[in-house]
Amino acid sequence: MAANILLVEDEVKLARFVELELSSEGYNINVAHDGIAGLTLARELSPDLVILDWMLPGLSGLEICRRLRATGISIPVILLTAKDEVNDRVAGLDAGADDYVVKPFSIEELLARIRAHLRRTQETDQDIFQFEDLSLNHRTRQVYRGKRAIELTAKEFDLLEYMLSHPRQVFTKDQILQKVWGYDFMGNSNIIEVYIRYLRLKLEENNEKRLVHTVRGVGYVLRE
Repeated sequence: MAANILLVEDEVKLARFVELELSSEGYNINVAHDGIAGLTLARELSPDLVILDWMLPGLSGLEICRRLRATGISIPVILLTAKDEVNDRVAGLDAGADDYVVKPFSIEELLARIRAHLRRTQETDQDIFQFEDLSLNHRTRQVYRGKRAIELTAKEFDLLEYMLSHPRQVFTKDQILQKVWGYDFMGNSNIIEVYIRYLRLKLEENNEKRLVHTVRGVGYVLRE
């Protein structure tokens, strides 16, 4: 599956050039031209990687980085900037950026850095499901909402893992019963409502926004 990349760049011509080059490489690209739109898309789309200009109207690239990291979003971020002093690089990395590309740059270098970060993410996070500020580690069975650890029972974990592996997809009760409880489950299907309520109580313990939603007459979905 092609990686989804968010490009936040206020120089329209440069943004269009990078968008075309990345699209020709097979990536799915979304573009924002100011900081507020960029932050909004980063949270809504959960891209695989963000390319972020340092100097942006509305919010700077550094501030976007800080806000993403503060909410537990750990997707790779590559900063684009004309700043090339050591203290500028340090500021960018301290804000949460993973890499730093100085303008003017060659598209080949940017593409190489994108491939490296996507490859590293696939290698290290193959056991991790993440959506918004919610993350689940299949191997260690740890769940976090931002930096807050959440203790789940075995079935609560299985239910959340199933929904996290298919974000924004609506599941019927029958689908959930088959995948989480098994085809031979002979109990009451209302068990799903009970476990959805348990999940919500734990995921929203500190008044976090709801991620597990009810689709009336259909079932349940994990979405913004």
